[in-house]
Amino acid sequence: MKVLYSRVSSQSQNEERQIQNTDGFDYVLVDRCSGLIPFWERPQGSQIKKLIDSNQLTHLEIHSIDRLGRNTLDVLSVWKELSEKKITIVCRNPNLRNIDENGKEDKFSQLMMSILSTMSDFERSLIRERQMEGIKLRKEKGLYKGRQIGTKESTEIFLSKPKNKEIFKLLQRGLKYSEIQKVVGCSPNLIKKVRKVFSKELELV
Repeated sequence: MKVLYSRVSSQSQNEERQIQNTDGFDYVLVDRCSGLIPFWERPQGSQIKKLIDSNQLTHLEIHSIDRLGRNTLDVLSVWKELSEKKITIVCRNPNLRNIDENGKEDKFSQLMMSILSTMSDFERSLIRERQMEGIKLRKEKGLYKGRQIGTKESTEIFLSKPKNKEIFKLLQRGLKYSEIQKVVGCSPNLIKKVRKVFSKELELV
């Protein structure tokens, strides 16, 4: 079964340029949704998934490579999944296909996808590098909160934080919550928690 797939971002956007030359296709499917939605979660993308799961799809054609995903990693993931199932993928712009007319892996397209994969790895490494730089800067400013929602922070770690130590010192000096907020730059809830934890540990009354 041959399917021509298209995606446009809105109901008003015209998909006509993406679905030229439709002769010979069993289905012409058009998604009208954001490209941020993963391919298999789109209305028509999920229909294509059903055709794959039922072993009906043999050929998927798209106007451009970015129709398959929201980023390079997603595109590569879909491309790999279809290739492993021996489903022919044809991209019209640029001209790429995973399997040639003789049923063998297309060498040029393989090279192009390898380049995309390398670019994707490089992109991910840059993102991780920026994240680590951001975390370092936030740690230096005392703003980083690395603990995930739903996890528990030990009392020792909580008591060792410079900001919490400063809040405790100000509490000992008898400052009001509003005064501590101005000095430290924190929420009243944090002050309450510091008082509770330190009171329990050091018997502050």
